[in-house]
Amino acid sequence: MPLRRRETLALSGALLAGLAGCTGSEDPQTTGTATETTRDTATPDDPATETTPEESPGFDDLDAPPFPEIDPATDPEIAEDLLADQIRGNVAFAIDLLATLRDQQDAPNLFFSPYSVSVALAMTYAGARGETAAEMADALHFRLDPEELHPAFSSLAAEFERRNEEGEEASVRTVSRDDGEDPGPAFEFTTANSVWGQEEFPFREEFLDLLDAYYGAGLRLADFRGSPEEARERINAWVADNTENRIEDLLPRGSIDQATRLVLTNAVYFSARWEIPFSEEATDAREFTALDGTTAKVPTMHNELKTQYAEIEGHQLVELPYANGETSMVVVLPAAGEFETFEESLSVDRLATMLDRTGRAQVSLSLPKFEVESSFSLVKTMQNLGMRRAFTSSADLTGMSESEGEDLFVSEIRHDSFVSVDERGTEAAAATAVVVAESALPERVEMTVDRPFLFYIRDRPTETPLFVGRVTDLSGE
Repeated sequence: MPLRRRETLALSGALLAGLAGCTGSEDPQTTGTATETTRDTATPDDPATETTPEESPGFDDLDAPPFPEIDPATDPEIAEDLLADQIRGNVAFAIDLLATLRDQQDAPNLFFSPYSVSVALAMTYAGARGETAAEMADALHFRLDPEELHPAFSSLAAEFERRNEEGEEASVRTVSRDDGEDPGPAFEFTTANSVWGQEEFPFREEFLDLLDAYYGAGLRLADFRGSPEEARERINAWVADNTENRIEDLLPRGSIDQATRLVLTNAVYFSARWEIPFSEEATDAREFTALDGTTAKVPTMHNELKTQYAEIEGHQLVELPYANGETSMVVVLPAAGEFETFEESLSVDRLATMLDRTGRAQVSLSLPKFEVESSFSLVKTMQNLGMRRAFTSSADLTGMSESEGEDLFVSEIRHDSFVSVDERGTEAAAATAVVVAESALPERVEMTVDRPFLFYIRDRPTETPLFVGRVTDLSGE
């Protein structure tokens, strides 16, 4: 989203539900701009060389080449109602993904990054045309026109970089651990993009320039035709480097072959301490009731804190801020026996209503320590959400290639993710790869999370869901 004014994006639940407007800021320090990048046109063994993105014509419809004039130093002027609608779209996509993946996965717990998926597919969308582009925009809930959408993603990344600056200030304020070890940064959220293209393939310069300017995704040459396994290992190594080795094998064997022409990757890494840490001495074993009714003793943390809290019809919601003050985890605990009903009826408006109903409360919180790892293909998921043509021989990805004889389609979308929640904070990582082939003091309350629950990590000023998860069984922890 364009981030000209921080307060424009300090959205309440009411705005998320479309019930209120935005306010402006008088502080010039809150003005955000996208950062300029250069395209990496290096061979596998050579250093990158800098290129200057060329301007290309804008467009008015999906049949025209969607390459706006590239000006990464300027935020797009987007009406606030369109901005609010796009933010609703981001949350709606996260909820859609949760519902679809839940129905497709056998594992009781699930974790993913809707932000990572959106970025990787937004880069792919830049090369889509016609009905293929229309289906992608609908499935991904892209409300903005491409000339606004891609700069908006760039501005959002710049805003997240400012979260890291705030995290450095929080690191100075917080004390070191009692054991004398460096606790690490109070907050860190990094995101990186890359594009891996077949050597000598006729990619459109406008397509590569757009990815370079707005996503910092420089072209890295790869020999998919001659050495697909070597290319796969290089991509996986890049992902591992950008996720602190939490995601080490994003692309499994067989996902890259001699028909591969392009791989678009996004990697995100998140590490944050709680604003109010849990005491390790207070952690003890307590029963957690799984979705199937079985129980198991799991390490459960305890804390007393003043924070945002709501209870509506027996459903509880609590917000746990991280040390940087701008990021939080929201834990949603449906009423006993109503998890599946609540989850199936979860919508943008219902979540917005709960957020809007929160107020400061003295919360006595019990929360399990947990780790969740997920790995899956998103092909069927995106097909179920309406993105179908992109995976077929009728896919229109002509915005990527100069050659009319090259029939490109999306052959795979891989997503891996990891999250660990303990007394000190949260560590999370995720990566997405899109493989393109050639065709063919208030009231005192208690909240004990001892049964299935949902959670998500959000960037509060922009209401961007960074990660989403569901936990229904901790017996294996």
